[in-house]
Amino acid sequence: MEKRTIPSSEMIVNGDGTIFHLHLKPEQIADDIIMCGDPSRVEMIAHYFDTKECDVSNREFRTITGTYKGKRITAISHGIGGDNIEIVVNELDMLANFDFERRCVKDTFRCLNLVRVGTSGGLQPETPIGTYVAAERSIGFDGVLYFYGETERVRDLDYEDALLKGLDWKIERLKPYVVRANDELLDRIVGTDGLIVKGSTIAANGFYAPQGRKLRLPLADEELNHKIEAFRYDRFKITNFEMESSALQGIAALLGHRALTVCCIIAGRQNLNMNTEYKGSIDHLIETVLERF
Repeated sequence: MEKRTIPSSEMIVNGDGTIFHLHLKPEQIADDIIMCGDPSRVEMIAHYFDTKECDVSNREFRTITGTYKGKRITAISHGIGGDNIEIVVNELDMLANFDFERRCVKDTFRCLNLVRVGTSGGLQPETPIGTYVAAERSIGFDGVLYFYGETERVRDLDYEDALLKGLDWKIERLKPYVVRANDELLDRIVGTDGLIVKGSTIAANGFYAPQGRKLRLPLADEELNHKIEAFRYDRFKITNFEMESSALQGIAALLGHRALTVCCIIAGRQNLNMNTEYKGSIDHLIETVLERF
């Protein structure tokens, strides 16, 4: 079968041979990639590196590739939200699996391991501030995955049905979806010592109303967070809120990559408390992920 030549308006390559948003060349990324929202957090990750090959920045996207205890690792920032991480996952895939000169997909597939390290709000008594939660399931309130075809093969449809019924879903024109983390990556990062717990993480498409924060505007469903906290399906309960895990894990799975989100709880949504001085906790989580990657 003849390979599709992708037009320059879809696979956008800069004049220096780098991919459009990330400003990276294929040889500048490792197979193992730690992702974070904040560009300054890339430096926190790279602080542990023994060597550094490159340090590239464009907009909210910063990338440092180096080695940690002899293992080649890339640290990259993706900004805030599912729309941003959708850009990053697709451009990382292009860097790994596209021929830039012929503008087509390569014959051999290169699988990436993507672990996002972030912050989130806890929704259960057993996930208070300071808890590390790995998103065994990610619940998308963002809608990003619905723009792709064949999503049923990576979604947990039974969980979705239970969610719609259990939450008595009232948000018009938006249907939550559920995606699994990669099992092998999940088990490796969580380990067996109890430091990181498994959970179900909601990826919201905003920070305020989509996560139940009420300021001057009313909420479409004033009871949604209470229903989320009370929801149970099989062995799952919803543990935390963040903004990127569903797009990351869903798109990565569709592309054949392995992905996982691990978050440090910095806000207690039931207790109405917040820790803004969380650098030490994130630093420990970064070190833990590096050791287990």
